[in-house]
Amino acid sequence: MASSGIDLSAATWRKSTYSNGTGGDCVEVADGLAGVVPVRDSKRPDGGVVVVSAAAWGPFVAALEGC
Repeated sequence: MASSGIDLSAATWRKSTYSNGTGGDCVEVADGLAGVVPVRDSKRPDGGVVVVSAAAWGPFVAALEGC
C-alpha cells in the first residue's frame, strides 16, 4: 500500500476531529506503529499514504494548531 515499504494492512485508522461529515478536508492517521505516523485522505483510502516520523509528528501538529 505505502511506497515506504511499511506494512499498513493491520493499521487502525482514525479520522481527524477537524474533518467534517460532508466531504470536507478529511485526514486520517494510523496509530500504534512504532516510530511512524501514516497519514491518508479518508475520501481515498486506497490512495497514497504519507508516512511521517513520530519525532516530526508532534511539532507538525503543533505548527498547524497555530494557524
